Amino acid sequence: MESQLKEALGTSLLKATSYEGGGCISQGRSYDTDRGRVFVKFNHKPEACKMFLGEMAGLEAILQTKTVKAPKPIKIIELKDGGTAFAMEHLDMKSLNRHSAKLGEQLGDLHLQNQKLGEKLEKQQNVVGKGASQSDLQYVGEFGFHTVTCCGYLPQVNDWQNDWVSFYSRQRLQIQLDLIEKEYGDREARELWSHLQLKIPELFRDIKIHPALLHGDLWGGNAAEDQSGPVIFDPACFYGHSEFELGIASMFGGFSSSFYTAYHEKLPKADGFNKRQKLYQLFHYLNHWNHFGTGYRGSSLNTMKNLIK
Repeated sequence: MESQLKEALGTSLLKATSYEGGGCISQGRSYDTDRGRVFVKFNHKPEACKMFLGEMAGLEAILQTKTVKAPKPIKIIELKDGGTAFAMEHLDMKSLNRHSAKLGEQLGDLHLQNQKLGEKLEKQQNVVGKGASQSDLQYVGEFGFHTVTCCGYLPQVNDWQNDWVSFYSRQRLQIQLDLIEKEYGDREARELWSHLQLKIPELFRDIKIHPALLHGDLWGGNAAEDQSGPVIFDPACFYGHSEFELGIASMFGGFSSSFYTAYHEKLPKADGFNKRQKLYQLFHYLNHWNHFGTGYRGSSLNTMKNLIK
C-alpha cells in the first residue's frame, strides 16, 4: 500500500506521523511527504470509493463558498487490496472551543450564500453563463446535489427537486424507512410513518425555503478549530433547508450557546422551528438505526409519535 500511495501522491517520502483519526466509518493517518503533510482516510467497504467521491465533491463545494474552512481534497486512490484511500490537506486541529461563535457566524454565511446569489441575479435580471469557480458561483434553485453523497456509508438520493417537502419526505425519510422495512420488517415503524407523512406539509405552512448548501452531518465530532478559526469536515453535502443542519447538532454532544446565538443572528428562528427540528432529527435517528442497529429504534419511534401528536 505504501508504494501505491507514494505513486499516487507523487512523493518519494511517505512517513507516517503520530497523528491518527477516524470514527465508526473510516480510519485515517497523517503522513509527511515531499510536498508537506497530508491526511489520508482509509475504508475497505465496497462502497468506499462512492462515499469518498461524494465527500470530495462536498469539500470542494464548501471551499468554493469561502465562508468556512474545510480540508482541501487532494486525491482518491483505489487500493489494490480492494480498499479506497482519500488524501486531503492535513490541518492541525483541536476540539472546538474559543471559535464556537465564529463557527455559528460562518455557518450562517454558508447557508445564506446561495440565497444572496439568487437575490443578486434577480436584481441583475439576467443569468451569468459561467460555471462555478472559486470566485464565481452559480445560483442553485432546487434541492439536491450534482452527485451522490453519503451520510455515514449509506448513499443519499440527491436527485434535484423544486419542492423541499417532497425532497425531504421521499429522498431522505422514505428511503431510510424502506431500508428498515427491508432489514427488520418493523410494523410499528411502518404504521407510524403512514400517519406522519400526511402531517409533514403542515409543519412547513407559510415557510419560504431557499436552497442552502448544507454540510449535511454537522455534529460535534465533525467540527473543530485550528489557529485560524473553525474547521468543518466529513460532509454529506446537498442543497436543502438550512434548519436541517441543526437537527443533528444537538443530538450527539452539541455545540455551545455562543454557536447558536451567532447562527440565529444570521438566520432567526421561523415559526414552528422547534417541531421541525424533531422532524430533522428523525432522519438521523433512522440513519443510525440503519447503520448501528436497533439501539436507535426507540428514539426513532418516539420521535415519530411526538410529531404525530
